[in-house]
Amino acid sequence: MKCSTASLSSGTLFDLDNKRKLREKLTDQMGGPGFWDNQEKAQQVIAQLKPLNGLINPFDALVKEADDLGALCELCGEDDSLEGELQKELYSIEKKLGEFDLRAMFTGGQDSSNAFLQVSAGTGGTEACDWAQILLRMYTRWAERHGYTLEMIDELRNEEAGIRSATILVKGDYAYGYLQSETGVHRLVRISPFDANARRHTSFAAVNVTPDIEGTINIEIKPDDLKRDTFRSGGPGGQHQNKTESGVRYTHIPSGIAAESRTERSQHKNDANAMALLKAKMYRVEEMKRKAEIEKQYDEKGEVSWGSQIRNYVMQPYTLVKDVRTDTQSGQIQAVLDGEIDDFIQAYLRAKAEKEHKK
Repeated sequence: MKCSTASLSSGTLFDLDNKRKLREKLTDQMGGPGFWDNQEKAQQVIAQLKPLNGLINPFDALVKEADDLGALCELCGEDDSLEGELQKELYSIEKKLGEFDLRAMFTGGQDSSNAFLQVSAGTGGTEACDWAQILLRMYTRWAERHGYTLEMIDELRNEEAGIRSATILVKGDYAYGYLQSETGVHRLVRISPFDANARRHTSFAAVNVTPDIEGTINIEIKPDDLKRDTFRSGGPGGQHQNKTESGVRYTHIPSGIAAESRTERSQHKNDANAMALLKAKMYRVEEMKRKAEIEKQYDEKGEVSWGSQIRNYVMQPYTLVKDVRTDTQSGQIQAVLDGEIDDFIQAYLRAKAEKEHKK
């Protein structure tokens, strides 16, 4: 019987020796005297180690499993009864190889970070607000399925139905690495449940994903460049309206970038959440500027634009979800809206890795 396993794609071509040397250097720093005296610097070292361990440890484990598989393959040549076990092991290692192949595509400095994910309704009133809530549920389901924990940072509900905007913090390894593919405009076509005449409507919602850089990158913001506002943090009104101004909004005056938090009862906690989100947004904007400049050099347009439409979700007159960047499609729209978006995420990451490799 012939034994073979899938090979790593071009996206996994990285300098493993240099990464091992860097990990050894950082590990030595952690063991040095006074390492924890500077908490901010210590957290930055730990943040650097995280993606290195996330690549090197699985790679070493795969090498060992491949050696064991080779030995089992030789035994199978002598004993056909082992063929079932060989097939099982072969399937297992190919699955792990695929997961490692994907993980190795994360080359960004913040790919291993937690992620802030914001969904905002576009024009269209209640229809768009309902669509924004559907998207938020989709990402919540995806995150829960992959073992991530979620924290609601900000939510502004619409009076009739849905949400005007919401921001969640997705906590877990490589949350930003995976979810970075979702930034952009998402378009829905369906028979509106809010239309008495059952007409087909098109709705838009924008998704923005930023890395949680707290403790990993020091973003300097001058106090004079900040505007701080407080507001009542309850819903649209009624008995649930918060009577105290616990909600906090920070605006970076030179750039116009703003971030707010209203879900905590404590103004202090909302203040910290809003500042962390503001720093994450500022980092993301600079990251996008650098990427846009690189893509401009290679005449690649539109991919990093906030206003670009990245995915269509069609419920009527047929069912289809299609990513316009990779042409990835699925006719199982309900499954997608229930959080099964891995095919879209992986297609984007593979396309991104191929572009970077060519450059």
